[in-house]
This record gives sequence, C-alpha cells and structure tokens, in this order.
Amino acid sequence: MKLKLDLHDIYNRGYEIDRALRDIMNEAVAKKATLVEIIPGKGSGQLKKKVLRFLDQKDVKQLYHRVEKDSKNFGRLFVHFRWK
Repeated sequence: MKLKLDLHDIYNRGYEIDRALRDIMNEAVAKKATLVEIIPGKGSGQLKKKVLRFLDQKDVKQLYHRVEKDSKNFGRLFVHFRWK
C-alpha cells in the first residue's frame, strides 16, 4: 500500500505542515503501508528541509525504515516502512 501527501496547498503554514506529516505517518502505521510519498515541491528547498527535520525527530524516526530522496525529481521524498 502506498500513501501520498502533497504539501503544495499548505506550504506556508508551519503548524498545518507538521500536523499533515504526523497524520500521514500515523495513517501509514495504522494501515501498515509500505511506502509514503511526500511531495514538498521544488521551490527553494526550505519545505523539503522542514520535512527532513520532521522525519529526523527521534519519535518519528522509529516509525519508518528509511527515507529515499527521488533522484529524478528534487521535489519528492519516499518514506519506506518495514513490517514483520
């Protein structure tokens, strides 16, 4: 199962970004999704940095297996999950 989060609509509202990221991570855990695609967009890269900082938090980091930056599209991240 793959989930997708597009942050284009809320790019300038920090609180909503954090809430959307937390919601998609919780949904991935609840549904045992194998992949979450997060689209911060290209822009200046600030939103992508914010997403990466969010994913690097200790409580969030233990939820997923690894983060992959899309080599063909700078404005996209993949968060991979491993379930037993």
